[in-house]
Amino acid sequence: MPTPAAIRQHLNRGGVIAYPTESCYGLGCDPDNPAAVERILKLKGRPRHRGLILIAAERTQLQPYVHLPPAEQTAPYWPGPFTLILPARRRAGRWLTGRHNGLAVRVTAHAGARRLCRELGMALVSTSANRSGFKALKTAAACRREFGDRVLVLPGRIGRNKNPSTIIHFASGKILRG
Repeated sequence: MPTPAAIRQHLNRGGVIAYPTESCYGLGCDPDNPAAVERILKLKGRPRHRGLILIAAERTQLQPYVHLPPAEQTAPYWPGPFTLILPARRRAGRWLTGRHNGLAVRVTAHAGARRLCRELGMALVSTSANRSGFKALKTAAACRREFGDRVLVLPGRIGRNKNPSTIIHFASGKILRG
């Protein structure tokens, strides 16, 4: 397992990582690096306009990117498998939001992903590790086969969730993905 310092150095150079999350492996990068985000979109074959999700260990890691409601309003959701669409701040550029004015964010309950964000001291881009339209990858070995040396694959186990996180537009309460 690479050290947090080695992972951070990889991310600082615009690298992409694959890491276990609640239901599958995720692809991640530094959300402040548009070139790294572009690498993820190319690896996945994902259109830019759809936007991405950020995960964090704590609400404070999301503060630079979204206007957070009071903690008591997000307490039923976080930490947990709920991704909330919140109004984006300027720092969350179009490379993260796509064509949207909001940004999808989650305080993860997955112990490994949470520890990773905590050790790195930052939120991470989090999108399923797969080509768009294909099944999400569930193991480090599958990520190595699919992405080779284009991605730093971190070992670990995915969580027990069978489905990806529920996505909720927070202001309206509308469930966008259940």
